[in-house]
Amino acid sequence: MRKKTFAAAALLAAATLALSACGSQDATSQSPVSAVSQDSGRLGPATVLDQPWDKPGLVLTDTHGKKYDLRKETQGHPTLLYFGYTHCPDICPTTMSNIAVAAQKSLTPAQRDDLRVVFVTTDPGRDTPAALGSWLKGIDPRFIGLTGDFKTVQAAARSVGISVEATKKDKNGKLVSVHGTQVIAFSPKTGGGYVLMSDSATVDDYIKDLPKLVRGAKP
Repeated sequence: MRKKTFAAAALLAAATLALSACGSQDATSQSPVSAVSQDSGRLGPATVLDQPWDKPGLVLTDTHGKKYDLRKETQGHPTLLYFGYTHCPDICPTTMSNIAVAAQKSLTPAQRDDLRVVFVTTDPGRDTPAALGSWLKGIDPRFIGLTGDFKTVQAAARSVGISVEATKKDKNGKLVSVHGTQVIAFSPKTGGGYVLMSDSATVDDYIKDLPKLVRGAKP
């Protein structure tokens, strides 16, 4: 797997540009389309940051309807943070499924219990706690789903270089959600977000990298 080190500022610029469609649909489909920020393939699946992101001070509502303080609840734990939504036709479910499968195959039970995979919705209008919980249960019940005020989500995403825009209708009346597709890995040692996994990362990529990420090591 190719790996490179890039400055966080450069990745912020990349994440907020080049928006493109996550999925497509035919004229008769009622499923929403997702538009997302794509990583450049030349970065490779894993990008190690030379200046790690600070973990967002994000307090939202989890799938049980309780307040979840991201920094407090994930302190000392390896954490993967992703911004997406449950109606996404392809990249969001694929990314979460890849992580779930890879964790099952590459991590010990203790490591899986220690890992925090946090999915923050970019579409809080439709992704209620119950909807998030039902969706994530079908992928991995250990995954944490968070929903809440969109502006709060957007600010948190932007603080780690992820572009997020409010859900809207396109010219055909289809709902569109715009969001970055990178998974941010936070070290259990420092709490910093030091690795980005792009949406090109496969199950095999995660199988190779997860054992290192849960230790706070570089992939």
